Amino acid sequence: MMMNIPLTVGSMMEHAEKFFPKKQVISQTHDKLHVLTYREIGKRTRRLMSALKELGVEYGDRIGTLAWNHHRHLEIYFAAPGMGAVLHTINIRLSPEHIIYIINHAEDKVLFVDEDILPLVEKIKDQLPAVKAFIVMTDKEELPETNLKTLYSYEKLLETGDENYPFASIRNEHDPAGMCYTSATTGKPKGVVYSHRAIVLHSYALGLADTAAISESDVSMPVVPQFHANAWGTPFACTWFGTTQVFPGPRFTPERLASFIEKYKVTITAGVPTIWLALYQVLEKGNYDTSSLRAVLCGGSAAPLGLIKAFEEKLNIPFYHAYGATETTPLATFSRLKSYQQDLPDEEKLVERTRQGILVPGLEMKVIGNDGKEVAWNDKEMGELLLRGNWIADEYYNDERSRDSFVDGWFHTGDVVTVDEEGTIKIIDRTKDLIKSGGEWISSVDLENALMAHDAVFEACVVAVPDEKWQERPVACVVLKEGYDGAKLKEELLDFLRPQFPKFWLPEDVIFMKEIPKTSVGKFLKRALREQVKDLVKQ
Repeated sequence: MMMNIPLTVGSMMEHAEKFFPKKQVISQTHDKLHVLTYREIGKRTRRLMSALKELGVEYGDRIGTLAWNHHRHLEIYFAAPGMGAVLHTINIRLSPEHIIYIINHAEDKVLFVDEDILPLVEKIKDQLPAVKAFIVMTDKEELPETNLKTLYSYEKLLETGDENYPFASIRNEHDPAGMCYTSATTGKPKGVVYSHRAIVLHSYALGLADTAAISESDVSMPVVPQFHANAWGTPFACTWFGTTQVFPGPRFTPERLASFIEKYKVTITAGVPTIWLALYQVLEKGNYDTSSLRAVLCGGSAAPLGLIKAFEEKLNIPFYHAYGATETTPLATFSRLKSYQQDLPDEEKLVERTRQGILVPGLEMKVIGNDGKEVAWNDKEMGELLLRGNWIADEYYNDERSRDSFVDGWFHTGDVVTVDEEGTIKIIDRTKDLIKSGGEWISSVDLENALMAHDAVFEACVVAVPDEKWQERPVACVVLKEGYDGAKLKEELLDFLRPQFPKFWLPEDVIFMKEIPKTSVGKFLKRALREQVKDLVKQ
């Protein structure tokens, strides 16, 4: 028999304090750049736990954050679960109505708020009955003028705390450590609770050689927000492994990202395709040294082949697909070529890399077709991806919708995929975004990726419009790069697609737009776009 030592979030910070005390966390806030060591971060985390205890925070209480990517947010990542409370990262880009719902549904006791987000909190404070204290994160000596009554300064609160305050003895590694709510493209957001065990095991997964391979020698810059599935878990893993972390702070620009990559010799970064499209434009035009980068991780939605190719061939930056969801902590699959696939022709390797990859060790999957049976691994049969494992949720927090998504021990992702003979999955679409035309399925994602491979296209999104004859037909919505004329390109884009797809897949129309609506985490908001397109088609 082996020892049974609980896996806890607090122990991860203790490891960083003991073995990587000199390693740095570089953090941009509203007013200044901070450079702190893990020794200092550890002391500040302990002071925070001590201060929260004095404010009346108890085991199991939810601690909410409305904050950008910076060192204070990182400290709360470990302070809340480190004292037995629950870290609740709140998506600041959601509507005020959804934010009110999330805070009240979670019953947050304390809210940590970045200074520039205070106006939002001031407007909704009277609708947050469970919140007992607001803590503003600012570099300024004086608190901002506000109508919030129980307001504390983060830094002044830390001055009252004990830097030797111990991490709590967690009663059970399955106890809640964190929670996050889905971005809710339809209906109310759904809460997902992460256990201590899940966060630790997920961090192990991020360090595997055939996934992100995060290690002490890396310099990590999480561009994905810390409120989006815990920045995909990277702050936890990086702290544990002693990785140098660079936080780009509030309202960063592609230019700031580019300069930070150069200045701090960032080796690995993570974000959604829209971020990388914007960064690519800056890097292509500018004179930035990005030679330190060994990996750009892309998730949230599929990256088009053209984007991967541009990063790797024009910028010489390795680009990797990963896949997951809020419910999966989030890493579920990672796209790396197997050793014998390295001999494939370059173009075939690129095509392989556009897929979402193979399952991360420690998880299980199956793909179920419309007939309820598992599909063949032939890269043709489509089905819904089901997942289970030790960092996969088994329910939504106090939500009756759990019964629709968690069935017989499996999480039903809602993603339609194919699987090839290598076990590599390819996201075809969300179940609700597949286009059914004349009884045949059309993948909007495949069309989008093909369109974005065209030199003139900046972004492309394909949605269905009702059709009397065919039930649904695809319409392509396209944002062009600067200097291109839509009036001259419609037929060219359709001609570009013709050799790649069956005739019935070709869009009925190409609509040129200045901007495509997006969700709070940068995904295309197809529900809103479908309504826009319906109106345009009627005209």
